[in-house]
Amino acid sequence: MSKNISIILAVIIIVGTGYFVLGGSSSNTNGNQIVVSENNNEIKDGVQYVNITARGGYTPRTSIAKAGIPTKLVMKTNGTYDCSAALAIRSIGYRQMLPPNGETIIDVGTLKAGDVIQGVCAMGMYSFVVKFG
Repeated sequence: MSKNISIILAVIIIVGTGYFVLGGSSSNTNGNQIVVSENNNEIKDGVQYVNITARGGYTPRTSIAKAGIPTKLVMKTNGTYDCSAALAIRSIGYRQMLPPNGETIIDVGTLKAGDVIQGVCAMGMYSFVVKFG
């Protein structure tokens, strides 16, 4: 009987460690997952808009944007009452509370290829990056 319990505990530890290391579920809707997207941006009237959802983290976690175009982040919230509402983007000196619902547009300027913008929540638990290429 104790051998079976040892095997079960070993399996639980291995599966739990794998879940932690690999980041949990493979769902792309979870803000904790590493999701890379080139489809969350659009160019209107010469301005690039990169859409990011803030709620229980940031989705997508990694975005690819075009360099050399004036760019604005569109932070979307819908019932966001967690720490992802307290957003900081240090490279542009941005630090604000996002409203619980709606869209907040943040001008990040015109960046060159290789530049990266990183946003982080107030607690440092959640982050996102926008890579310019």
